Amino acid sequence: MRRRMKKELLAAVEMLGKVNDSILGTMAADPQGVTDALIQCQESALLVGNGIEESEGECASVIGLLEEYCETLYQISTALSDAAKCRKLVKKVTRELAELSNLIRYEIPESRKEIVFLPYKAAMWDSLESVWEAAERDESCDAYVMPIPYYDKNPDGSLGELHDERRDYPEYVPVLNWEEHDIGEWKPDIVYIHNPYDQYNYVTSVHPDFYAERLRRCADQLIYIPYFVHQNDVVGEHYCVLPGTIYSDVVVLQSEKVRRRYIEEYGKATGIKEGLERKFVAYGSPKFDSHGGRSREDSLPEDWKQAIFADGRRKKVIFLNTHLNMLMAPYCEDFFQKLETVFETFRRNREVALLWRPHPLSEATAKSMNPEAAQRYGKLVRDYQEERLGIYDTSSDLRRAVEVSDAYYGNRSSVIELFKAAGKPVMIMNHKLHAAGGGSGSISDVKTGAEGGSADPAGDALRGGPDLP
Repeated sequence: MRRRMKKELLAAVEMLGKVNDSILGTMAADPQGVTDALIQCQESALLVGNGIEESEGECASVIGLLEEYCETLYQISTALSDAAKCRKLVKKVTRELAELSNLIRYEIPESRKEIVFLPYKAAMWDSLESVWEAAERDESCDAYVMPIPYYDKNPDGSLGELHDERRDYPEYVPVLNWEEHDIGEWKPDIVYIHNPYDQYNYVTSVHPDFYAERLRRCADQLIYIPYFVHQNDVVGEHYCVLPGTIYSDVVVLQSEKVRRRYIEEYGKATGIKEGLERKFVAYGSPKFDSHGGRSREDSLPEDWKQAIFADGRRKKVIFLNTHLNMLMAPYCEDFFQKLETVFETFRRNREVALLWRPHPLSEATAKSMNPEAAQRYGKLVRDYQEERLGIYDTSSDLRRAVEVSDAYYGNRSSVIELFKAAGKPVMIMNHKLHAAGGGSGSISDVKTGAEGGSADPAGDALRGGPDLP
């Protein structure tokens, strides 16, 4: 039997016990009310029996006890004028309900726990993957992955194009079709999400059917794990009061320092003080589990091999990460000039391979918030690909790009933390310096290291804060 059903049945038995306790006190004053209550109890007992039979088939001990209980209720209804007899029958009902509760609790076996993972972008699956792998190995669980659709936002904030990326997940991850499963009817034991924003985002929105407020009512437990990591454990206060943090029962965070920050800001914003130590937990980010430095160079795409290997030797690979914030005014002009400078540097130095992996929402952001920049950005991408200047990676597999790269170069991003965890060098792009050496194409004008400051780690534009419940 499903855990949720078992809890509902036990709650129904508890309710029957409360009604039974009230009978003696109201019997003389309101005999008709007692009669009506007894009829309702019999109907509730019938529903309990039907639920058990549908879930377990025949369960003679429980069904037999329910029949005895209903018979005792009938006897009470015929003896309302005899207080002594009613007291005996009420005591009998108390014993029957206690035995019924124990039979449901201990003799009806619980089925395996059902856990559903609801990622939205395939490129961000690494924030849930290791948890899913653990659930897959757990013999007491049935784990399901159901990628949910999301919309681009139009410039006026309305919902635009719908995206469904379920075909972009690794072959070893079996996925369900969200159109064939109603999460509200399913009511799994646990639901995992990794997008906290829901409607409070200028760029995208997950399908409203999967907003956290609704999911909270569709499962015994809603768990939120951010799809990003906070750089240097620095947290902007708005991350602590998004729908994903507000409506989830548990929020899994990367470190104790980050956890304390969430507790502090959530408490200030909501006025809630109790239960936050259990709600926010520092179990670490699954993103670090997914990027352990494993090598998969033998299985790289052919165009990657051509870019990385030459004359029997392997080039150093520089991971270029560009942030979607750079496509917004007033940054975009400097940013475009900076990229042209960087590309010229790699044209002149073919001893090093460039792997450009832009933020997965870059194009959608530009189209929604800066259409002029979107056209220029699109041309820059096309020129880069047609010239075969380097690898252009928009796949769902961030892990592969991190593993094959020798160093990080680009805007501040949560990806930096993955390179730091792997012990690989990090170099921060200074987009304002794009003509060093008189336009020679040098990138020596960047800052090194990942210290200082805090950029938006998730790279999403917020439309203010959500309403608090």
